[in-house]
Amino acid sequence: MWGRFIFILSLVLLPFEVMAEAEVRKLPQPDKSSELMQLLDKRHSSRSYSNKPVSEQTLSDLLWAAFGINQKGTRTVPTAMNKQNLNVYVVYQNSIWSYDAAANSLIKVSDEEISDYIAKQDFVKDAPVNLIYTGSDKEFSSFHAGAAAQNVYLYATNKGLNTIVRAYIDKDELKDKLHLGREEFVIMNQVIGYPENNF
Repeated sequence: MWGRFIFILSLVLLPFEVMAEAEVRKLPQPDKSSELMQLLDKRHSSRSYSNKPVSEQTLSDLLWAAFGINQKGTRTVPTAMNKQNLNVYVVYQNSIWSYDAAANSLIKVSDEEISDYIAKQDFVKDAPVNLIYTGSDKEFSSFHAGAAAQNVYLYATNKGLNTIVRAYIDKDELKDKLHLGREEFVIMNQVIGYPENNF
């Protein structure tokens, strides 16, 4: 019995011994002098929103940041094997829209009220913009959505907007309300708006 206990204890303590003997190399402090590094330093998630409207120009900019087409003709985020397997839906001014990056346009999906399926936390109800990321590639679409959301975080930080990504949504109901195809699924939601005290 004691032999078995000592064996198990050695398995638990072994990683700590290896770490204690590992070489440690101290790195220089991050250089935060560039605008990008400063944005990364300030990036944060927020649960505080006002109902101050977001302009169409701001909406256009943040959607382009999320999944627009850049000067090389590819997307503003990396996608696995360049499949570009991601769709961005927008809940804006009480309607649901699909983002068409090629035409830089919004295509109306529905005027149906879907806040019950998104706003399971009270702060979401105040925000003027909700993005819903969807995809059909079980392996890579979530990666694409994460890259898009980070771009939106950086844009929001630069423009004094708050944002947060969330999975606490009714994905099955949203799939139906967005009229998604059989293979397409809802990945997550990103809330965007001005801080509560910014009027």
